[in-house]
Amino acid sequence: MNDLHDRHRAVIPDWVALYYRDPLEITHGEGRHVWDAEGRRYLDFFGGILTTMTAHALPEVTKAVAEQAGRIIHSSTLYLNRPMVELAERIAGLSGIPDARVFFTTSGTEANDTALLLATAYRGSNQILAMRNSYHGRSFSTVGITGNRAWSPTGLSPLQTLYVHGGVRTRGPYAHYGDEEFTEACVADLEDLLGHTRNVAALIAEPIQGVGGFTSPPDGLYAAFRRVLDRHGILWIADEVQTGWGRTGEHFWGWQAHGQAGPPDILTFAKGIGNGMSVGGVVARAEVMNCLDANSISTFGGSPVTMAAGLANLSYLLEHDLQGNARRVGGLLIERIRAACAGVPAVREVRGRGLMIGIELTEPGTDRADPDAAAAVLEAARENGLLIGKGGGHDTSTLRIAPPLSLTVSEAEEGAALLEAALRTL
Repeated sequence: MNDLHDRHRAVIPDWVALYYRDPLEITHGEGRHVWDAEGRRYLDFFGGILTTMTAHALPEVTKAVAEQAGRIIHSSTLYLNRPMVELAERIAGLSGIPDARVFFTTSGTEANDTALLLATAYRGSNQILAMRNSYHGRSFSTVGITGNRAWSPTGLSPLQTLYVHGGVRTRGPYAHYGDEEFTEACVADLEDLLGHTRNVAALIAEPIQGVGGFTSPPDGLYAAFRRVLDRHGILWIADEVQTGWGRTGEHFWGWQAHGQAGPPDILTFAKGIGNGMSVGGVVARAEVMNCLDANSISTFGGSPVTMAAGLANLSYLLEHDLQGNARRVGGLLIERIRAACAGVPAVREVRGRGLMIGIELTEPGTDRADPDAAAAVLEAARENGLLIGKGGGHDTSTLRIAPPLSLTVSEAEEGAALLEAALRTL
């Protein structure tokens, strides 16, 4: 393994981070488990950054990929593509957006990039509203709207971005308010901000901030924002790269917790739909999607192989009610995690819904982030045979727990016990 690590460092950029002091090579997986190069098995509670959505080596997906690869792997969007049309039809119907059009990309970054292109072209403006503590990708434009310093390597941007309060419920100037007062204060802040801007193209927001540490506002906040945005003609982009496909349990899309004022104008997705295959995309009402007045194609977006994987994966998810499983097993898991954290002074908050759970660690008795504690728990969990992630706002001090949506009750109990043991090492 050290040899592979040395080779990695010799050819891969320094800024491509690796987890663990002794980085892990994952060689294969099955269900909710993966194995490393030494043959050790781990319970996977991170799913390749929320991407292995249903299960590792899901037979329905691997069969669909193999069969399609045996026919044709690639053709591009210049030719009719049956799997792409079929998946687009299903996603359009599930999106909640009327008269929807779907454009496929190869990643969430590219999906958000496309959404920004659509919004700015439609509105004739390069002004974007984004949320503090947000993350939207690693391209030049998406870095420019990311409100998380740890993931923003340059201040240069083709966009003018203004940041709005509300994505983090328990930090910031409104944290001491009740939910209703919090929402009112954030709306007042938005109204005030719009009084100082030129025409704004769009607000982009994650219903639950992923890289930011699984933080979220009170339900209904983005609906309250939407009413303000509508008065100004400003579009709402819901970044569902991490929250989509039923992961939150209560809803199929994260925006539905804020749906009182209707669906978003643009919805972006990626990660889980391909179950590890490179699939992203944008859904928008036809008026917005069709606003571009120049040619555009995608060489790899909508590839027959990735579309076959997406169709098989989505079918499995719906047929086996994995959203319901995320709600039921996720509810049990968060209860067990809260019980495990009860006696740990470093735990500031356990939050989340469904199978999207965050544990924020701080220096005991303070609100100061403790990234060293998060790194220590990550290491201890790995030693115990459990893989988790981390993230967070002001510093990377939130443990991120997001297993495949087919997680069983016994696996949830096992993972919670392994995590408790790791937390007790602090």
